[in-house]
Amino acid sequence: MRILLLHNRYQFRGGEDIAVEQEFALLREHGHDVRLVLEHNDLISGVAGAVSAACSAVYSARSRRRVADELRAFCPDIVHVHNFFPLLSPSVHLACREAGVPVLQTLHNYRLICPGALLFRDGRPCEDCVGRSVPWPGVLHGCYRGSRAGTAAVASMVGIHNVLNTWSDAVDAYIALTEFARRKLVAGGLPAEKFHVKPNFVTPDPGAGPGDGGYALYVGRLSEGKGINVLLDAWKLLEAQIPLVIVGEGPMAPEVASHAQAIGADYRGPLTRNEVAECMRRASLLVFPSVWYEVFPLVIAEALACGLPVLASDAGSAADLIDNGRTGLHFRSGDLKDLAAKVETLWRDQKLLGRMRKEARDEYETHYNSERNYTRLMQIYGLVLDQKREAGGAQERWAPVASQA
Repeated sequence: MRILLLHNRYQFRGGEDIAVEQEFALLREHGHDVRLVLEHNDLISGVAGAVSAACSAVYSARSRRRVADELRAFCPDIVHVHNFFPLLSPSVHLACREAGVPVLQTLHNYRLICPGALLFRDGRPCEDCVGRSVPWPGVLHGCYRGSRAGTAAVASMVGIHNVLNTWSDAVDAYIALTEFARRKLVAGGLPAEKFHVKPNFVTPDPGAGPGDGGYALYVGRLSEGKGINVLLDAWKLLEAQIPLVIVGEGPMAPEVASHAQAIGADYRGPLTRNEVAECMRRASLLVFPSVWYEVFPLVIAEALACGLPVLASDAGSAADLIDNGRTGLHFRSGDLKDLAAKVETLWRDQKLLGRMRKEARDEYETHYNSERNYTRLMQIYGLVLDQKREAGGAQERWAPVASQA
């Protein structure tokens, strides 16, 4: 199969970039002819740069020409778009529609229903723009990089392409990473019948660890939305002395370092991926206190791969990923007392933690390893190609590919 991947990289490499790189490698490993068209956000700087980039997000003639040229040269069976914001723009979807090539769009965030992409504002989840054809509340609050002008440009992108039916007519199918994300995106107005759910995956497999370190673990960005302040405040309420290791960096790093010292936690700062995996393999449990609607928190899938039970906030997709009572526990988002109580419940019951370790590893092998992911991706590709062929827009050579998938 010939597959063209499109992705707009972020200035700071994040989970979406990693997911695209891994999917690209996975497809090539299985013998597909894959090309990756990348755009970079490296040139965006300051408020003026953000506004300019947001304006180009409405429509980029340069990106449309670039993709049209690639379609003619490569003749892909399918185009798989990941992040198109801001420099690729929805013009790439229109180029594919003009060429008659089916388009699959993975939605790694909530950009099409929220200008800020996170459904999070002022320290809490926010759905003020969900379901609006033009997300004007986000403009009032300057939800894109703190700029009303930049947010207005993002809102224009969403609204204009709603009017043009780009999201319904120029995209053949969508991938949501979790069922929670699918529900929110559909509530925001995207066509429910076009959605498939497929998570990201963890590779290479770190293997299950012994869990012999005797500590609880936090791994993630040190920011308000990630709930690190909730974790630190809850730890002060513990009756038992439970060691806590904190790994990560972010805007709250100085505050976290100070608070960690006050409560006797071990703040290790940023670590390499291999070092994080080793921390997970030895930890007793992972605490995931995020208060925003995470789309797919990769750190949870990584914990499951290590056989590490997770105490997860019930906000967003974390509750989808953790089977309460089997692979970990849920606690009420932002509730310090509930978080502290659940930590102590797990810490006191080492037999329960042991059973959860096995179940966590089984969950990874069932849902989040590379081969399971490849099988699911091929199923979705096959469905998209079948649908396009039945609509009379596909070439005959797509038929055997779809049947194999």
